[in-house]
Amino acid sequence: MIDKVAWIRLENGRILSTRSHGKSVYYIPGGKRESGESDTDTLVREIREELDVTITSASTTHVGTFQAQAHGHPNGTTVRMTCYAADYEGTLTPSSEIAEVIWLTYQDRGSVSPVDQLIFDHLHEQALLD
Repeated sequence: MIDKVAWIRLENGRILSTRSHGKSVYYIPGGKRESGESDTDTLVREIREELDVTITSASTTHVGTFQAQAHGHPNGTTVRMTCYAADYEGTLTPSSEIAEVIWLTYQDRGSVSPVDQLIFDHLHEQALLD
């Protein structure tokens, strides 16, 4: 089980997504928890590292927790994504590991990882993702 925390940032019916160098699939920003970190600590650290912005900790709201086959891992390896919406300060700027920052719609569902597809479905059903 891969335990990850992700940032759900929606604007104008689109969701913020990223693509790492050497990857062909988009991922919702976030990452793996380090020892002793809370969900919020992980979210703040990962988003600062990936997108050079500061998550406003007090604004975090749990969106949901989703589980699926981990993309690019052996069959049976699952990823659990605990997702939070939050405000941020700064300008979204891709870090050295991020090749592209993009805003996606539900029509882009086929371009994201399996767990992100579940998140896209959930947000679309909630009428939050066009």
